[in-house]
Formats: sequence, C-alpha cells, structure tokens
Amino acid sequence: MQDSSRTPDAFLNVSQSVTGRRWTTRDAAAERIGLAIAQSHGLPEIVGRVLAARGVEIEEAAAYLEPTLRDLLPDPLSLKDMDIAAARLAEAVQRRERIAVFGDYDVDGAASSSLLIRWLRALGLSPTLYIPDRIDEGYGPNVPAMEQLASAHDLLIAVDCGTLAFEPIDAANAKGAEVIVADHHLAGETLPECAAVVNPNRHDDDSGQGHLCAAGVVFLLLIASQRRLRDESAFFTAKSAPKPPDLMQYLDMVALATVADVAPLIGVNRALVRQGLKVMAKRGNAGLTALADVGRLTTAPSAYHLGYVLGPRVNAGGRVGQADLGARLLSSEDPGEAQALAERLDGHNEERRAIEAGVQEAAIAQIEARAAAASGGAEAPLVWATGDGWHPGVVGIVASRLKEKFNRPALVIGFDDGVGKGSGRSIEGVDLGSSVATCAREGLFLKGGGHKMAAGVTVEADQLEAALERLSGLLERQGAAAMGPRDLRIDGALAPSGATLELIETLEAAGPFGPANPAPRFAIPSARISWAKPAGESHLRFTATDGHGGKLEAIAFRAFDGPLGQFLANRAQAPTHLVGRIEIDDWGGRRRPKLRVEDAAAAEI
Repeated sequence: MQDSSRTPDAFLNVSQSVTGRRWTTRDAAAERIGLAIAQSHGLPEIVGRVLAARGVEIEEAAAYLEPTLRDLLPDPLSLKDMDIAAARLAEAVQRRERIAVFGDYDVDGAASSSLLIRWLRALGLSPTLYIPDRIDEGYGPNVPAMEQLASAHDLLIAVDCGTLAFEPIDAANAKGAEVIVADHHLAGETLPECAAVVNPNRHDDDSGQGHLCAAGVVFLLLIASQRRLRDESAFFTAKSAPKPPDLMQYLDMVALATVADVAPLIGVNRALVRQGLKVMAKRGNAGLTALADVGRLTTAPSAYHLGYVLGPRVNAGGRVGQADLGARLLSSEDPGEAQALAERLDGHNEERRAIEAGVQEAAIAQIEARAAAASGGAEAPLVWATGDGWHPGVVGIVASRLKEKFNRPALVIGFDDGVGKGSGRSIEGVDLGSSVATCAREGLFLKGGGHKMAAGVTVEADQLEAALERLSGLLERQGAAAMGPRDLRIDGALAPSGATLELIETLEAAGPFGPANPAPRFAIPSARISWAKPAGESHLRFTATDGHGGKLEAIAFRAFDGPLGQFLANRAQAPTHLVGRIEIDDWGGRRRPKLRVEDAAAAEI
C-alpha cells in the first residue's frame, strides 16, 4: 500500500504506509555530524546519526553516553526558595516536630510523598501521610483536609501540588501550621503565602530545571536539607544520632516518577533514571520489588517497565481504588505488607483496564464521527471527547491513548451533574499546561493547570464549547494543527543481519528513551516475511530475512486490531519495508535481537 506519487523527502519513497503514514528521516541534517561523532568516538555510524538527531554535539557524545549525577545534578540551592525550605525542614527534624506530607494521588505524588516519608523515618520521625481522594476531594490541597492536618501538625509539606492552593494554605496558616510546597506544575502570577514554594516552574525561578518532576524536586530538597543537618548543626554527631540516610537508595522512586509523569528525558533526568534503574535492579525497595513480582517482571527493569508495568499499577489506587495505596506501597519496608498492597493495586489495575476500554471506545467513536462530519476531529489542533459518568480516574489514560493515535493534544472529560472533570495529554513541542491555565484565568474553566505534557480541567457544561474553542486556538498557535499522524520519523535503515546485540547495547547507552529523547526507529528495507504466526490474542510473530542469509525475529503487537496485521500475514515472500524499534529479547534465557514492528509498506521491485 504505497502512494504512487512520490514525496521527495519520503524515506524509502513511502508516502503512505499500511497505517496511512508518510515515512521521513528524523533529521536529514544530522548525517554529517553523525558521521563525525562516529569517527571521533569509535561508534557505529548509525549510532552517531542517532545522537546527532537528538542534538548531541561531537564533543558532548562521550558524556551523553555516560550521564552521571556528578556531572549533571544541579546545585539544589539554585532553585528559588530551596534554602528556606531546607532550613525549615532541617529545623523540624532537629526539633522532632509533627510533620504531615500532603501528596497527589498519581505516581509522581506517591513517589514524592514516599521519598519524604522514608527520609523522615530514617531520621527517627513518624510523619503523617495524606493523599486526597480523586473523586471526593479532587486534585491538590483542600480547605477541610489542610485545616485538619494543621490542627495536629507543626509543618505541612505539599508535594506534586500546592502551587495554586491559595485558600487551603491560608486555612493551614490560620490554624498555626507552616507549609512548604515542593512542586513542578505551572505557577500563576502570584504564589501562596507560606514558608517556601520550591518549584522550578515558578516565574521567578531561573535554575533552568523546569523539566524536573516533583520527585526530582523533592530529591533535591532532601539533599539540601541533609547538607544543612550535616554542616550547620550537630544533628548527626550527637551521641544517639541516626546515620545520614544514603539518598542514592531513593533514586529508584525518582526514576519511576520521572518516567511515569512523562518528564522529558534530558539533562539530569536522564542521569536520575539511568542511576535509578540500577538501584531498582538491586530490589532493595520492598514496595517496588513486590510490584515487579505481581507485574511478572523477570528481567532487569527498563524505562519501558517503569512507564508500562510499574507506573500503571501504582496509579491504579488513585484512579479506581484507595488513593493512598501507591504511596503506602512505596513507603513500606515490610515485605509482607508490600506484597499485600501490590496485589491490591494489581487488582485495581485490572479493574481500571476494563473501565478504560469502554471509555476509549466511546471517545474514538466521537472523534471519528466529528471528523467524518468535517467539523474538526482528528484534523483539528485538539482531539477531545466527553461523556456523562465517565470515570475521572481513567480520562487521563484515555487522553494519552488518543494523543498517541492522532498525534494531537487530547482532552477527555467526564461529566457529573453538569460539571466535567477532565485530563489532557500533549505532544512534543506543544505546551498544553500553559494553554489550559490561560483558559482558567479567563474564566472558561472553573479550574485548570498542569505542565507542558499534561493538564487537568474542571468545566461547566454550558462553558464547554467556548472553552474548547479557545483552547484549540491557543494550541493551533503552537503548531498543533500541523502535526498529523501521517509522519513517522526514522533514524536510518538496517539490514536484518545488522541489528546485532552489540548495536542494540550501544544504542541503549543513548537512553533512557522517552519524551524529548525518542527511542531510535529503524527501517528494514525490502525484507521477506516468513514463519508468520499469531501470538496471544492480537499479536503477530514472524521472521524478517534479506534473501542472503540474514534474518531478524520480529513481532507486531496488537497488529490485528488494525490493518497492519492482515497486511503482514499475507505478504509471504513479497518484499516488504518494515519500520520499528530493535530490542533485546531474552525470553527463555536466550538473548537475541528482535524488531518491534510499528509500520510496513510494500517495497517496489
């Protein structure tokens, strides 16, 4: 299935693949720099091209392939208010004050809360954990909860939330408690009146660390606070003082939050995730170990596992179960308790999947019907869907699926009694959070905010049309309407025999891959398909050969849900261009290269 009219810059002349996409070179200008990187550092040329296409300069390549916290970790005090927050937290530890941690109900909130809980416990304190219920309380601090906590505690620390919680923080202040905010969501023109707001995305912060998730901010807060305790007090030298906790052991939770919160994998984030995966592989965190076991994770964890195996299970409690389960799991040091919590979360995750499937089906039907009626839909700057009674715990996941399917910012809203609560996900280069915040300031959303890649909204039904029209216009100004699902960016071409274990291992050094650092994607030109057979409910396994003895095992996941599976299953020995990601398959203890197929096209003879 290939368009007869050739587009000059179409990779392998594929202007319309099986899935309707045009194949393009990720960065044609990177070829020269890529060759220079390869020659200077003794790398395969294809690896040099991958690095160059991600903006790596010749002199940066060696450090890029070995990201270290020593080189990339910023000075915590470069963040605005960090000195105040660290001093206040250190003071609370020394005085053994009553501390409460108020966190969000998602993975980043759970991990951020657990970082503080574990650190405070290691220093001999017994902090209180509070995670609001998604349905009853909604996102962030609320007045009743903050008043209750302030009545029984000296210091409240809001993590992954709080930057816009003016009234709830005022309520806590009135009860005599002090509040620290450690967040990363977009700030308004003013900040709450509290002890400190540590947020690299506040307007007056010039640290350049706006890509950190909340757990990354909290990790820096722990570094600064522990330094304060060590350097400016006798806390760790007193006769019965605890030993300073090894903060590096907490990096597994920072890595999980960074990937699950879709933070860009650039700068220090790459080092945090890389080192966090090494910590996680040691299985020292009882909660993450139990979660890996219920998720049937039998190999060393990767960024993929954080995003698609562990993250969804931590999230499941806040989505369809008990909101604090994820934070309690990550905070647990009892293997028995951790196993029980992990099993509960696994069950909630199955429940979430069933609910999500129904909402997703209805959402796609809405969008496609709107497109067929020529009123926007998939060709608009924003894809959106709404429904009465849609569970607020799954609208964010469905928005993510829509974003992937249509390559547009997506917003999904569930309505109850005329008020809708929704969640949005964005694509690279389009800042959804700031656009949502603008609509909220203009009164179109009752509430709205987030960060570049994700946002939440609350909207009244009679304001929905005006709000979406305004939001679409703001996104269109950022170029969202020009980013369709037809372009599939490719890093280069490989023969089946060229996808070796050595090449894959070298490419993995350019990871971890994710937002702002996409995983390499390669074309296998004119491959012959053999030994094709179904796998599972909708997958297809086969072998791709080049006719000269070279072969590469391949799998197309969920292929039979669309046109790709039937096309591949009927190609037999016909020459076929394949596109996908190469990875190492160690199923059964035998390590071998494998192509995860994303697209295909008939090859011209």
